[in-house]
Amino acid sequence: MSAVISHPLPTYGAKIAQSRAIAESAWLRWLLIGTALAFLGLFLFVPLAAVFTEALRKGWDAYLAAFTEADALSAIKLTLTASLIAVPLNLVFGVAAAWAIAKFDFKGKSVLITLIDLPFAVSPVIAGLIYVLVFGLQGWFGSWLSDHDFKVIFAIPGIVLATIFVTFPFVARELIPLMEAQGKEEEEAAIVLGASGWQTFWRVTLPNVKWGLLYGVILSNARAMGEFGAVSVVSGHIRGMTNTLPLHVEILYNEYNYAAAFACASLLALLALVTLALKTLVEWQATRAAVTAE
Repeated sequence: MSAVISHPLPTYGAKIAQSRAIAESAWLRWLLIGTALAFLGLFLFVPLAAVFTEALRKGWDAYLAAFTEADALSAIKLTLTASLIAVPLNLVFGVAAAWAIAKFDFKGKSVLITLIDLPFAVSPVIAGLIYVLVFGLQGWFGSWLSDHDFKVIFAIPGIVLATIFVTFPFVARELIPLMEAQGKEEEEAAIVLGASGWQTFWRVTLPNVKWGLLYGVILSNARAMGEFGAVSVVSGHIRGMTNTLPLHVEILYNEYNYAAAFACASLLALLALVTLALKTLVEWQATRAAVTAE
């Protein structure tokens, strides 16, 4: 006859005592909530309200006129152009890097991971200076670029390069932990069943990471449109040609054209709010998909 050793289930009184032991007092909960709300109000909601208040101070006509001005339209167009080039390139790089890091073992893997994190550690201004030293007139390739009549610094290519640099970690950093958590079993099963590498990627890997991929693209696009430091160094601040929307806001403010400056800033704020809404929607869809899968 064998003895069965079992742990007794906790009684109702023990559960109540345990919940009381780990529960915070009411005053502490309200203090934490109040502190968080005060912080958000002081550093987020008040500045955001101030931007829209100042933007509309002279009325809707002045507000809309700030966007129809030629330099403003050029800045908006350049901002969108840089984002439309940088984000797809970062998408391709991020997926390729994450797939290689999460699914394969190779020499230099840790170096690649470190390089992906480099834009988080380097100041955007330093990144812009690096491009000036490499592609500027006195830089490494400056003479060759000048001889072939091709401009990188103080031109659109430099702005695109700077935007790519500051945004390329976002997609990869969202996908790497997600792919590592999913493991290799599904891909290996697909290959055993006769699927090619591309079929495995399109039908197994990509559907499993689609929400993380979309999340990374949204963050990358938001950073691309709002980047100031690196773009400021390589742009040259040429009005109507190399000014992005954040740079245009700075110029208007320095010229004491506050209404137009805040109007353009409000457009960036609206883009940030739309990005936040999309980010929340993606998180909700990802959580819903995970619950449905379980």
